[in-house]
Amino acid sequence: MTRPTNVAEHGNVVGVVSAKLNAAAALAASGALPENVNYAVKSSFLLSFLESVPDASDKLKAPNTADEKFTDVVKSAQEAAVLVLVY
Repeated sequence: MTRPTNVAEHGNVVGVVSAKLNAAAALAASGALPENVNYAVKSSFLLSFLESVPDASDKLKAPNTADEKFTDVVKSAQEAAVLVLVY
């Protein structure tokens, strides 16, 4: 399953969605239908994890502070996306 990544204006990851609220369960419990309720892991926690993985730590980049066009930020984020499996 693909998880959305939250990226700030310079393309730096600020979090990765790790779960989504079950709308049917929330509707049954509260009588209200929630929209777009997600739970994310902050990037600082992910960075600590990735720094401990030898194959990943070599590929980490310094945060970007340069102003770039929106389309370039999107392209960069798409190229940097990886699947992380934890067993």
